[in-house]
This record gives sequence, structure tokens and C-alpha cells, in this order.
Amino acid sequence: MYNFPIGVIIDSFKCDLKEAVKKAAKLGADGIQVYASRGEMAPENISHGQRKEFLKLVKDNGLVISALCGDLGSGGFTIPENNPKKIEKSKEILEMAKEMETDIVTTHIGVVPADPNHDRYKIMQEACFSLAEYADKLDAHFAIETGPETSATLKNFLDSLGSKGVGVNLDPANLVMVTGDDPVGAVHNLKDYIVHTHAKDGKQLFYRDPEIVYGIKKDVIVTDESFLEVPLGEGGVDFPNYLKALEEIGYRGFLTIEREVGDDPAADIGKAVVFLRDIIAAN
Repeated sequence: MYNFPIGVIIDSFKCDLKEAVKKAAKLGADGIQVYASRGEMAPENISHGQRKEFLKLVKDNGLVISALCGDLGSGGFTIPENNPKKIEKSKEILEMAKEMETDIVTTHIGVVPADPNHDRYKIMQEACFSLAEYADKLDAHFAIETGPETSATLKNFLDSLGSKGVGVNLDPANLVMVTGDDPVGAVHNLKDYIVHTHAKDGKQLFYRDPEIVYGIKKDVIVTDESFLEVPLGEGGVDFPNYLKALEEIGYRGFLTIEREVGDDPAADIGKAVVFLRDIIAAN
């Protein structure tokens, strides 16, 4: 039998965080991920004492924290004048993650260009050098979420850093929905860097330049969605073979369920837990 713990991004419940923790436990999850880049869980808004209280709540419900989400938006690390402030904020989130007994902060860094000679490539590389160096000191990881570029492009970028301090949060649905990349192939391409995963599913309706999807090209008028997020098992992610690939590379981290849309996300999350448990039990 596969040995993947199942997590839930509790912000997906769209309710009070304390209630969301209890809902995750009730659905049979093993852990949670929580946004720490904004709102009440941002480092500047939660004291050390409140952090201990939240961690106690998590443990009292039989859960652990799989990762914090440290996505700071606004193009990731593609705008050089914004990067010093974002890097410092990211470091604060990672420090808080360690306090919350997790070693992982997931984040979007922007769209990595396929051409390493592109000016933006060098800007992102410099920012990630700083992040990787700091993460290495804490024996932790900033985990880049997949989707904006193919796994091959991301691997080349990560190889250039010479560090595991910046790793991968593999989101198979983002690959399907945006780049049209194969999640199974992505597992093997990125096997040396995967430290966390999101369990999400989706469909690509038509291909749109990822730089438009992720707001890098801001002068382009967008009138309709090029992809659709759907409940697990209803989209283009081949979960049985995706989990098989994770098993083959020796991954033992979380499958953390993310549900960003839908009329009843709690019901979809509950079905997703059962869906994943069934695949795990069958193998």
C-alpha cells in the first residue's frame, strides 16, 4: 500500500480557521496547509504566543502542518525592485513555518522563461539564490508551485541554483490546465526536488500563453477562462499513474487537497479524501 499522508488547504473551506481545522480532522485528513502570506496567519499579524496556540489546536485535532503557503503574488519574483521586500517577507514566513514544526513554504515565483539568457530568468535566479541560501541554513525548503512553465524548464532552472533549499510543490492540475504538461512525466523530471504536492484536478479548455494566465503580460485583454478546475477524478490528471510515479521516485510527503472553486468545497474535499484513500488502499 502506498504511504502518502493526505492534507487539506484549510482556506479552501472558506470559514473561520479554527472551524476549518476541525473540519479537516473530521474528514479524515492527516495534516493541513494554511496561507501565511496574508490575513490573520501572516507573520506580522500573529504573535509567537498565538502561533503556539494554533499549533496546539492542530495537534489536539490529530493533525500536523504539512506546509505554509507563502505566495506573495504580484508577479512572484520577476520585478527586481520588489524583490528585496518580498525576499525578507518570505524569510519571515519560513521562520514561522519552522516554529509551526514544518520545513516547507510553498510559493509562486513567476513564469520561468525557457531561455536562460532572458533578462527575467536572471532576475528570478538571483532572488531564488537568496531564498535557497536562507532555506539551507534552516534545513528547510521554499517549494515552487508547478504550472507557469513545463517541468523540463523548471528542472533546468532549479539545477542552475545548485541547492535543494528551493524545491518543488508539484500541483498536477496546474500543469494540465496551463501548460498542458504531463504530471506523470513531471514527477520523474522533478524527482530530486519534490518536497510537497497539491491534489487538484482540472481541464485545459484551450491553450493560452502562461505569461498571460499568470499576469506577466498585463496589457493583454482576457475575456474568458482557458481552463477549468474540477473535483478530483473529473479532469485531466491521471491520478492512479500520478501516484504510482510518486511511489516510484520514493516520495513520502503530503498529497494536500486544494479546492479553489465550487459551490460546496467542503463536500468536494470530503470526496477527494475518499478518492485518494481508495487509490492508496488499492496499491
